[in-house]
Amino acid sequence: MPRKPRFWHPNVFFHVVMRGNNRQYIFNDRSDINELFRVFSYVYDKHPFTIISYCIMSNHYHLLLRSSEVPLSKIMMLANKRYTQYYKKKYRFTGQLYEKRYYASPIFDAQGILETSRYIHRNPIETKVPMVERMEHYPYSSYRFYKLNEPPQYQFLNLTILPSLFKKTVHQTNDYLCAFTEMNNHCEINSRCPAREQFQTH
Repeated sequence: MPRKPRFWHPNVFFHVVMRGNNRQYIFNDRSDINELFRVFSYVYDKHPFTIISYCIMSNHYHLLLRSSEVPLSKIMMLANKRYTQYYKKKYRFTGQLYEKRYYASPIFDAQGILETSRYIHRNPIETKVPMVERMEHYPYSSYRFYKLNEPPQYQFLNLTILPSLFKKTVHQTNDYLCAFTEMNNHCEINSRCPAREQFQTH
């Protein structure tokens, strides 16, 4: 029986998760993670997309991603295929690298986008034994770009969208976003974010 087509809309962000089969490592060292970003850059050159938060762990990764030109499935199929080829060649690996098809949950409002980003960025400190003392110390997450006001390293990484989702203009800053991520201190969120408005007009 053919698989049911996945929902996709060009103005909607998706929380994407990819896991290793049987929770095996899919990233063994820094070079593997660097290769994943090379793969994403390769895919971006063919089919531009936007990531506003990410976190790469040893056996899985999280993305908050919007693909405005082609279905998300096309982005993930190409990225997963190329990274799998790299991994199998490097480690002489046979078998299934990923657990199953990628998980993708659409998010239609600002509250959901900000809370999902918060969840993604908190991954390294929410493990049974925290991997780092502070989120910005984790090198394989987009959080450090927001916290340290560093320019993005990748064309597909957009750092302006998340702060813009807070209700008051004075709060639309990286500092306020980081306060929300670190403390969840009742920051005001814009309930009518651009993604939701654009989705509702179609």
